[in-house]
Amino acid sequence: MQKRLVRKLDLEMFLSRVKPHPSPRASLEQYTIPVDVAVTMLQIAAYSNDDIIGKRVLDLGCGTGRLALGASFLGAEEAVGVDIDKTAVKTAQENTRQTDFQRRTQWVAADIGVVHGRFDTVLQNPPFGVQRRGADRKFLAKAIEAGKRVYSLHKSLGRDEEFANRSYRNRALIRQSAPSPFLKNFIGEHGGTVRAVYSMMMAIPHMFSFHTKHKHQFIVDLYIIESR
Repeated sequence: MQKRLVRKLDLEMFLSRVKPHPSPRASLEQYTIPVDVAVTMLQIAAYSNDDIIGKRVLDLGCGTGRLALGASFLGAEEAVGVDIDKTAVKTAQENTRQTDFQRRTQWVAADIGVVHGRFDTVLQNPPFGVQRRGADRKFLAKAIEAGKRVYSLHKSLGRDEEFANRSYRNRALIRQSAPSPFLKNFIGEHGGTVRAVYSMMMAIPHMFSFHTKHKHQFIVDLYIIESR
């Protein structure tokens, strides 16, 4: 189990070895979480809040496994990834073999509704609801049910141009933000309390025919939630 502080560069290099989905589907919003966003998310969970090392971690909508494998690399006791897409899970299994974390990482090809029991920590980069309105709500509800502490990414609805412009120049920039009233209420109704929200830049490459830019950049909010 990893006890020492892992350097940011080492975590970046490890996560860059995790292969993305070979044939992503727009309907499922299968965008592999960028390495820089995953690093920020994992470091906050591991080193600011002690929610990774020695913990049982669940990755909902795990895709090809970047967050779950990152948690294992940082010292999670166990990391379980769940995704409805069998190709994504197969790729996650291949990534696990290549990174040599088979003993502490498990993958389940199923709808997230199959998850029962409690985990110490839930990490998730859920669908943002661009293709299917409200797609992230199912993930939020399950995450709060399944985890004591939840780290969940959501597309920001804020319009802070100054922060956006600064983030374009410095992708490592993060700031603490206020939660959206809707998500705060939804989280509260499902037994959770928002402990913090951090905003940061996310960039995704041109992947689908409807993409008009070489790279799309936008602000995302990382919600840190405690379940009651």
